[in-house]
Amino acid sequence: MDDLALTGPTLRVRIPREEDAAALFEQASDPEVTRWFSWGPYSSEAEARAYLARLPAQRTRGEHFDLVVEHLEAGPIGITGLGELAVRDRRAVIGTWLGRRWWGTGANQEAKALMCHLAFVLLGLDRLGAYSNVHHERSQRALESIGFRREGVLRGYHRHGDRTLDVVVFALLRGEWEAGRLFALPVTVSGTAPPAFVVGG
Repeated sequence: MDDLALTGPTLRVRIPREEDAAALFEQASDPEVTRWFSWGPYSSEAEARAYLARLPAQRTRGEHFDLVVEHLEAGPIGITGLGELAVRDRRAVIGTWLGRRWWGTGANQEAKALMCHLAFVLLGLDRLGAYSNVHHERSQRALESIGFRREGVLRGYHRHGDRTLDVVVFALLRGEWEAGRLFALPVTVSGTAPPAFVVGG
């Protein structure tokens, strides 16, 4: 389960490695990249290394499943992952961040397509949710453009420093993915998924 990788035309999502720390620090030291998150920006590479060190145990326990987004020529450009796994209901929530250079390039769409293949084909999920701050319009437009449907606002849902913020909740169901644009992306899979996240065939 530590060798999983899904590869598309220009990107790969794969299990993170310790040597990814420098690239992740470079991308996430930009305050604009982490503006909407409860963490960051990184002020040292040690923070990226500490984050990477937490991931294997989180995968094993079924708590969080983060993957590096790797451009096939440029190397690591961000992170995408699944959290809030509900085994009985076969659902999880996806989150993605990319370095600013990659905004508006199509990288988010390809990364989401790879993660949908992971979620719906390899893990057996039926629903993939996503959150966006109510003021983060770029994120909301990006989710809607690839087929996620806006379902409503969760009030006081996200803790950000000393503030509690509202978020918009989106979702993509298995059937919607199969009928949508992300389904057509060619995906090559190597390795195996973490057993804690596999909920069905």
